[in-house]
Amino acid sequence: MISETNMDKDLITSIFKMRLASILGFTPQVEKCTSCGTREDITHFSIKDNGFKCRECSKQDTGAITMGDGTRDGIKYTIMAPPKKLFGFNITEECIKEYKLISKIYLNEKLEKEYK
Repeated sequence: MISETNMDKDLITSIFKMRLASILGFTPQVEKCTSCGTREDITHFSIKDNGFKCRECSKQDTGAITMGDGTRDGIKYTIMAPPKKLFGFNITEECIKEYKLISKIYLNEKLEKEYK
């Protein structure tokens, strides 16, 4: 993918990390809040609780990472997309930075090792 497109390399790497975590059995909850189950106002990603959190529940999870709508949609797409369409989206630079941070921390936490 890196050699075949002009897609941002950080986004490609983030997609790969998140999909790899899912394949290894660490699929995050991306359909609803991991605490209360709401599908509304999803604004954070919880490493501790393995998935999305709504604004209200994130107040009790100090480690939850704030994310924008584009980041949320990108993560959700990565988890749910068929393999052939995995790289079929693009997000803003700001969302790429958020996605990069979330995917790095999530994969390192689940594999209990820091990868660079």
